[in-house]
Amino acid sequence: MLSGMKKQHHLELITALDLGSSSIRIAVGQMGNTMEGKSEVQMIGMVEVPSEGIHRGVITSIEETVSSLSHALEQAERLIGVPIEHVWVGISGSDVLSQESRGVIAVAKPDGEISSDDVHRVLEAAKTVAVPLNYEILHVIPKSYNVDGQTGIKDPVGMTGIRMEVNAQMIYAVSSHLKNITKAIYRTGIDIDDLVLSVLATGEAVTTSRQRELGVVVVNMGGSSTSLVVYEHGDIIHTAVIPLGAEHVTNDLAIGLRTSIDIAEQVKVEYGTCVPGMVEKNASLDLQEVGGAQSELISLQYVAEIIQARTEEILEKINEELQKVGYNGKLPAGIVFTGGGAKLHGLVELAKQQLSLPARIGEPMFIGGSSQHANDPAFAPVISLVKWGAAIYDEGGRRSTSRLSGGANKALQKVQNLWRSLMP
Repeated sequence: MLSGMKKQHHLELITALDLGSSSIRIAVGQMGNTMEGKSEVQMIGMVEVPSEGIHRGVITSIEETVSSLSHALEQAERLIGVPIEHVWVGISGSDVLSQESRGVIAVAKPDGEISSDDVHRVLEAAKTVAVPLNYEILHVIPKSYNVDGQTGIKDPVGMTGIRMEVNAQMIYAVSSHLKNITKAIYRTGIDIDDLVLSVLATGEAVTTSRQRELGVVVVNMGGSSTSLVVYEHGDIIHTAVIPLGAEHVTNDLAIGLRTSIDIAEQVKVEYGTCVPGMVEKNASLDLQEVGGAQSELISLQYVAEIIQARTEEILEKINEELQKVGYNGKLPAGIVFTGGGAKLHGLVELAKQQLSLPARIGEPMFIGGSSQHANDPAFAPVISLVKWGAAIYDEGGRRSTSRLSGGANKALQKVQNLWRSLMP
């Protein structure tokens, strides 16, 4: 009886994995109810370990990555008390592309009533485009449907028509990157529920439907890259990945202060700001206080100027992406920052000034449970991924169907079968 209860409890768990260049983060949650009886994701455990074998979002050593993953999974399993068997995996890195596509089909039923099968077929039709060389389809995001000339339809199921079209956003990821991730994860002995572009899950979790309707950009500032997603009228208008992140700020500090990366990171986190005006002109810091080998006074004003220069460059790249789709300075709900880089002091103030938009730090909404990491921007992407997975699970506890039609599942299945055949 006890084993059955454990199995039932285990099947309800939703586990998310964020493979970062500096850290691997795992979050575990399960569905629960609020005092009002509403369904809510309850977080029951979160862990973070340093990542090895991952550089600039790309796996550079399978063995080191598997070792780091195994360490993270061991900590998570010890924390929650049950084994982890499957995870939702967030994808980031600079090797992500997006482009628009269109699919057209004839409605199948003689009476013209559109079914969910028709929606699936029209999304499949949108996939019949020339995929960039060495890339695979990660997501097909429906933006709007057209039924017999009627445009702007969000959900065509149940409507009547003869011809249906879909305007979709295609998200591509490098094939080798996906395969290396799946190999590393399968070698730890766990399965993959799905691969999800991290910023998509984050965007839905840290904004409301009203904000996505008005227009908002969600920016995930990671260690090696910064990804963003732009919403308007509830649709995803644009996605992009910028190959600059928090690690570049740390590298600049290490060079400017002529010190180690570890000390530069500590200076950035504890004493840094990207707004020099927030620092007293004569304020200084002895590097020996943060682990330096010898006493050396540095100007905190100089530290702020170094951080400001790189942060302004990242914000400028974000603005260039907004200009591509004509939304620079035109998003009423503003810009929402998540990720480890969002903890940089003064980021919100600098973004308001440089982008002429409202700005704030994002936290996943409608999440229950207590954890020291719950309000940490660095954990927002992996917590959002748990919420993403929870929205897709059916009552039986397993994934029923993806909200976004994916293209990586076939590749996942092939790699999964391969590794299972090789395992003893």
